[in-house]
Amino acid sequence: MGYVFTYKDSLACETWHNSRQFHRVKKNQGRLLLDLLKPRPCDSILDIGCGTGELLSYLTAQKGLQLSGADPSPYMLDFAKQKLGNRVDLHRAHAEDLPFDDNAFNHVCMMTSLEFTEDPLTSLEEAARVAKDRLFIGIVNRYAFGGLQKGASAVLERSVCDKAHYFTVWELKDMVRAILGNVPVTWKAVNLMTPETGGFFSLFEHNALIRKFPFGAYMGMVVTLVPTYRVRPLPLKFEKKGAPEIAGGHLSTLNREPVSPSCGAEP
Repeated sequence: MGYVFTYKDSLACETWHNSRQFHRVKKNQGRLLLDLLKPRPCDSILDIGCGTGELLSYLTAQKGLQLSGADPSPYMLDFAKQKLGNRVDLHRAHAEDLPFDDNAFNHVCMMTSLEFTEDPLTSLEEAARVAKDRLFIGIVNRYAFGGLQKGASAVLERSVCDKAHYFTVWELKDMVRAILGNVPVTWKAVNLMTPETGGFFSLFEHNALIRKFPFGAYMGMVVTLVPTYRVRPLPLKFEKKGAPEIAGGHLSTLNREPVSPSCGAEP
C-alpha cells in the first residue's frame, strides 16, 4: 500500500504548490512531461498518485485531453476536487491495485509517486497494464546535484521524506526493462538549479545537452509500450484412418508397362 498522505501532509503539499518558489518547478516539470509524452488532442491520461491535482491542473490547459487521477489519500483527493471540479475524473486507489481495465488509457503518468509505493515493481506493472501507448515516470533524483534532502525538504516535511524511497535513472531503467523487456526508453532532467535560482542560470534548464545530465533534481522518463504476443503450440485433434484407395485407371495406368499387340492380333 505504501505511505498514504495525512491531512497535515496534504496541507503542506498544497501550501508548497501555492508558493512562489514552486511556480518555476511546476513549469519545468510540466514542460518535461509534454516534451517526452507528446499527447495528442483527445488522448486519455491517468495520473497515478495525483495528489492535490497539480499535474492535472497543468494538463487542463492542453485542450481536448481526457484526464483522470488516482490517489490513496482522501485528503489529497479533497484538495484536487476543490481545484479541478468536474474537469477530471478522480478515483481513490493504490498504485499496486488499480480499478481500471487493461489498456484503459492512452498514457499513464507517475509524477513523484513511485517513491511512496510499497512495491514499486508491482506499481509499474499496473501502470503499464492500464496504459496503451506510453508511460511517463517522474522521480526526485537520489543523486540530485547539491543533495537530495535539500531539494525534497522544500516540497515535503522531513518526516514524509524519510518514508520515501528515492531512485536513480539507472535503477528506474532496470526496473522498467525487468518488467517490459527491451522497450524504447527516453529520459531527461530538469530543475538543475534550486527553485530560488533564476535569471541567467535558468537558461541552462532548456539546453538539450544539460537535460541529459544524470544529476538533475528531477528526472523524467517515458516508456513506449510495445505490444507483446504469447505464442503456444496449438494441438490439432484428428483420427487416423486407413490408407486411401488408389483410384482406378490413374496410378495403375501410369505404372503399367506398355503392352505390344500379339502377332496376327487385330489392333
